[in-house]
Amino acid sequence: METQTDVLIIGGGVIGICAAYYLAKQDVDVTVIEKGDICSGSSYGNAGVLAFDHGTPTAAPGVLSQGLRWLLDAGSPFYIKPRLDPDLIRWLWHFRAACNEAPMRRAIPVQLALGRRSAELFAELHSEHDLDDDGYEQRGRLFLYRTPAGLAHGQEELALSQEYGVEGQQLSADEARKRLPVVTEDLAGAIFYPGYAQILPGRFVQNLAALVQKMGVRVMDHTEVIHMERGGRTINRVTTTRGDFAAGEVVLAAGAWSPVIARMVGVRLLIQAAKGYSITAKRPDPGPEIALSLAEAKVAVTPMAEFLRFSSTLEMAHMDTRINQRRVAATRKAFHEFLPGIEVIEELELWRGFRPMSPDSLPMIGRTRKLHNLVMATGHGMLGLTQGPITGKLVAQIVSGQTPEFDLGPFDPDRFG
Repeated sequence: METQTDVLIIGGGVIGICAAYYLAKQDVDVTVIEKGDICSGSSYGNAGVLAFDHGTPTAAPGVLSQGLRWLLDAGSPFYIKPRLDPDLIRWLWHFRAACNEAPMRRAIPVQLALGRRSAELFAELHSEHDLDDDGYEQRGRLFLYRTPAGLAHGQEELALSQEYGVEGQQLSADEARKRLPVVTEDLAGAIFYPGYAQILPGRFVQNLAALVQKMGVRVMDHTEVIHMERGGRTINRVTTTRGDFAAGEVVLAAGAWSPVIARMVGVRLLIQAAKGYSITAKRPDPGPEIALSLAEAKVAVTPMAEFLRFSSTLEMAHMDTRINQRRVAATRKAFHEFLPGIEVIEELELWRGFRPMSPDSLPMIGRTRKLHNLVMATGHGMLGLTQGPITGKLVAQIVSGQTPEFDLGPFDPDRFG
């Protein structure tokens, strides 16, 4: 059986569902396919932080040397598992080039523009539709520093961000404890950024998926792409575990799995899967009311609806789904060291998933020159949730032939050759 559709979106996470929403608003016939459950990847288990005012890319001066120091420490915040993989070597080569001041300063205003536009779109979505049980609140984020060296680094990041119009306020240790009584006495200081929000990501995406189905979008879960038929510079047919699809346009929004699917039609995407972990618990009382960063440990702590989630950062170990207990233990240790006032925590779920990391930390949004009817929407790294709505809107503008509201040059899927 072959299903005809104007637009086939591969990927049922935040990017794919947001793209479906904005295409459906234009009365386009849309089908979304997802190899697992809708919102079963990193859109489900991420930190739940909407980093609207975060512009500094992962690729920044000093990061690579720090990563090399951590290379053999499987419990470190940024672990690169050694392996002889040509794709990883090529990725690291481009990552090295991006870890310089000039590319960092080119990326910052681009990331901030995406985040701030997404902030507007999140507000519109919540004002126009009944999505309120997802815990969406724009309350800012508090970065906590236990060491003078960590605080000094935070002050440098604040100064850099302020150059680009980001608001932030440095707090003494006493001022931080007044806002957050559960924090450790052993605190060097804190920095508060008001331009952040918090949300229960799985609930947001699932609610939006239910909405787009009411708008006429076909949403098919447990539908895995196994082959794509290419004729010249056009994708003619997509074969899945639940039948074939013929589409005028194909949108690839499959996150860390995007490179695997793209290779079916001869396209190489320079994306590496970065595994992250999160622990979801019942929201404690007392507990934090706003999102936190336990800065030196690179751990996020986020209150979201009736839950509290704490999560760690990057483990580049290809698509290894095994749980690294050292990293989980390091996350728990940091939580209790920074927030000893939370004596009892009832854990509900331990999760791991993959983020799609590009070498320069910018997403890949737009058409590849190798195929006329393939639109990329992937490579968002740790900002997929934050940039979901604006990416979805850009995809709808590209597909419908409108002039995109952003210059797509920085997001060119072919920029790495």
